[in-house]
Amino acid sequence: MGIDGYTRTCGLIGNPVEHTLSPVIHNSLAALQGENLAYVPFHVGDGLLEEAVKGAYALNLLGCNVTVPYKSQVMRFLKEIDPLARRIGAVNTLVRTEGGFKGYNTDMPGLYRALVRDGVKIEGERVVILGAGGVARAVAMLLADKGASRIIILNRTPERAQVIADEINRYVGGAVSEAGGLGDWQGLPGGFLAIQATNVGMFPKTDGAVIEDPAFYRRVHTGYDLVFNPSCTRFMQLVREAGGRAYGGLGMLLYQGVIAYELWTGRTVSDELSDMVYGRMEAALGLSGK
Repeated sequence: MGIDGYTRTCGLIGNPVEHTLSPVIHNSLAALQGENLAYVPFHVGDGLLEEAVKGAYALNLLGCNVTVPYKSQVMRFLKEIDPLARRIGAVNTLVRTEGGFKGYNTDMPGLYRALVRDGVKIEGERVVILGAGGVARAVAMLLADKGASRIIILNRTPERAQVIADEINRYVGGAVSEAGGLGDWQGLPGGFLAIQATNVGMFPKTDGAVIEDPAFYRRVHTGYDLVFNPSCTRFMQLVREAGGRAYGGLGMLLYQGVIAYELWTGRTVSDELSDMVYGRMEAALGLSGK
């Protein structure tokens, strides 16, 4: 479908945005569904975020995604914030409403949809999170919401992990979460889901993992790396070598985009359509295999 006077525009606000896969996701979905929509990245320089949000609204944009470093900063320029995004403390999707944008977080629902699609269960599971940054905090919130029986946060700096664990325990009103250093996995019983929530192993520095000891991976029944490039990270390789299942982060990236697209258009994206877009994302990255 060509661009004309009826085309609705969506985009990505961030810095940098040059290597984003979001146009592949949204322009593919629009083309496959016959939606008259175009998606473009907008490089927003330091100090220009408020002007960018106001400008996007003034230009009648249907919505925007927001990426680093603006996911938290953007919240103060919005008319309304969805409760999940407020709880997580980050917005990655803006939806046009009367008088301003409403902010949503589709990253964590996207991760959950990817986990479900891959057959990875959370309810009743013991889960180890590697890392204690903003992504790890959001993952811990998701796990608490979805009924994980135990959430163990391991980080190079244990104090940072403890802050998240304390917050999760206050949130659920009980002692469901604990924290430790990276070496504290040795005190854990085997049979847990491990989620890798750092950028270790991300392209181009692909030869490392937060924990290298094969004994750790023998305790992991399923490993989920939020890194999507390369398609098989060192973490995933170690999980598989130890006999566990391992998945990468491309599914999360896909589904956070799918959910944003659904919010903008009001249309439902089928699993079949999602799979087609996933293939286009792999092709854009020069990857193959899930």
